[in-house]
Amino acid sequence: MASYHIPSLAALLFSFCVISQLPELVFCKTRHYTFNIVSQNVTRLCHTKSIISVNGQFPGPRIVAREDDQLLIKVVNHVSNNVTIHWHGIRQLRSGWADGPAYVTQCPIQTGQSYTYNFTITGQRGTLFWHAHISWLRSTLYGPLIILPRRNESYPFKKPYKEIPIIFGEWWNADPEAVINQSLQTGAGPNVSDAYTINGLPGPLYNCSSKDTFRLKVNPGKTYMLRLINAALNDELFFSIANHTVTVVEADAVYVKPFKTKTILITPGQTTNILLKTKPYLHNTTFLMLARPYLTGLGTFDNSTTAAILQYPNHHPHHPLSIPALPPLNSTAFATNFSRKFRSLANTKFPCNVPTKVTNKFFFTIGLGSNPCPNNTTCQGPNGTKFAASINNISFVLPNTALLQSHYSGKSGGVYTEDFPVVPMNPFNYTGTGMNNTMVSNGTRVVVLGYNASVELVLQDTSLLGAESHPLHLHGFNFFVVGEGFGNYDEKKDSGSFNLVDPVERNTVGVPPGGWVALRFFADNPGAWFMHCHFDVHTSWGLRMAWIVLDGSLPNQKLPPPPSDLPQC
Repeated sequence: MASYHIPSLAALLFSFCVISQLPELVFCKTRHYTFNIVSQNVTRLCHTKSIISVNGQFPGPRIVAREDDQLLIKVVNHVSNNVTIHWHGIRQLRSGWADGPAYVTQCPIQTGQSYTYNFTITGQRGTLFWHAHISWLRSTLYGPLIILPRRNESYPFKKPYKEIPIIFGEWWNADPEAVINQSLQTGAGPNVSDAYTINGLPGPLYNCSSKDTFRLKVNPGKTYMLRLINAALNDELFFSIANHTVTVVEADAVYVKPFKTKTILITPGQTTNILLKTKPYLHNTTFLMLARPYLTGLGTFDNSTTAAILQYPNHHPHHPLSIPALPPLNSTAFATNFSRKFRSLANTKFPCNVPTKVTNKFFFTIGLGSNPCPNNTTCQGPNGTKFAASINNISFVLPNTALLQSHYSGKSGGVYTEDFPVVPMNPFNYTGTGMNNTMVSNGTRVVVLGYNASVELVLQDTSLLGAESHPLHLHGFNFFVVGEGFGNYDEKKDSGSFNLVDPVERNTVGVPPGGWVALRFFADNPGAWFMHCHFDVHTSWGLRMAWIVLDGSLPNQKLPPPPSDLPQC
C-alpha cells in the first residue's frame, strides 16, 4: 500500500487576519487542516479489521477554532469508497457548498480526488463534531469540532480547570457498509453493533477489552468540562458517572440555563457540555463512567454497556468499584423530564431570538413503513415487504446529482420536484392502533421557502410498525424547541402552551415516541438543506427530506457561486 504524509495537529498552518471594528479589534484566524482518508488496521474485542479513517486516527482528529475563524479543510480521498464530510451543527451561512451531505450539497469525493471545505464560524461557540455523510461511513469517520469563544471573551460560567471531549460511538466487527447493504437488499433490519465505545474504546465490560478502556484522569477539587458527543449510528444513550453529579451548561453549541443531574440522555447528533466537580479529597474507589442505550423501538438493538474510568491520582486496580445506576432501557419518563429541563439563557448577551410570528406552518409525520418486495425475490421485512421510513409518507430518494447544484443552476428538472406536502396527504390517527396499510411513496420532493421566512414545524411520530423516538437533525439552521407532548398534536389545544420566552435552541431534537415536538426557526440561510433522522438505519430507509431556501434581495442574502474544486458526479 502506498504511504501518505499525515500532517499532525501540532503542525497546523495558521494565517492571521485582523479586522478593525471600532471601538475594538477583533482577531480571527484562517485555520488549515488536511484530512487524508486512508485505510487503517484497528483492533477491538480481539478482532482486527481495516477501517476507513482520517489520517490513520480513530476516532478522527480534533478540529479546534474560535468564533469568527475561517476553516479551510482539504479532504483527500485515498480509499475506494466515495466520501463526503459534514460539519455537524455549523450554520454554514452562505457557505452551503461546504455542508457535506452526499447528493444534497455536493457530489461525493471520488477515489484520488480532493475537495477543500471552506467556511467561517459565525455566531457559534461550543461543542460540535464532524462526520462522514454518505452511507454508513461515519461509523469510523468522526471527530470533535470545538469552537472556543472569541479571544478576550469568557464562558457564562467559571472557566473550568480542563476540557475533555467524550465522544460516544459504535463498533462493528463486521464491515458496516456490508451490514447496511445486506439490509437494503433483503429488506430486513440491519445487524446491530458489537459494542459501544467511549473515545473509540469499548471498555472493560466487553470480552477481550479490558486494555481498551478510556481513563479520564482527574485531580481532586477541580472542575472539568466534559464535551459529550453522540456519534453512535443508531442509538440514543444514557450516560452517568458513579457517585458524581454534573451540571449541564450547553447543548448543540448553545449555552443553556445550568441544571444539575446524575444522568445524561444524548441522541445521535447531539452534543452536551457538562461541568464535573471532582471530590475534594482522594477516594480508595474506582468510579465507572457508563453509557448504554435508551430503547423505544421494536427492533433488535445492541443491549450492551460501554464503560470508562474516572481516575483519581491514587487509583489502584484493586480498589472497589463504584457503578452508576442508569435508568431502565425504556425509560421514556426520564427522557421526557430530562429534555424539558433545557432552556436558553435568554439574556442580553445571549438572547433567544425565537420567531413569535409565523409565516409558514408545516405538520410532518415521521415513522417507519414498508416498500413492496420486488418480483421474484424474497424479502425479510414486515409481512414479506421491505422496511422503509418516511416523512409525510414520502420516503426520500437521493438523486444522482447534488440538489444544491441543480437548484443553483436552475436545472432541477428530472432531479427533484417542489411539491413536498406541508401536511400529511392522508390524515389518520397517527398514534392509534390497527393501521394495516404501511406502504410509503417514494420520491425526491422538496419544500421551497422564501428568504427569512419564519417557520413553525411540528414533527409527529406515528405508531406504524411501532412508536419510536426519532432524533431529527436539520442542516443549515438552529431551531427553537417551543413545545412537545404525547399523542396526536392538537393545534388548538397544544399551541397555547408553546414556550416563546426561553425555549432551547438546538440542531438535533428527539421526537418523543408516540408524541410530537414543535420547532420554530428563521429561514435566513439560502441553499439546499437536508433534514433527516440521525439514526442512520432510518436515514438509509428514507426518513429524510430537503428544504430549499431562496436568495434574499440583498447581496449578503445570496448564495455565492460554487467553488472551482466542487466534486462532480
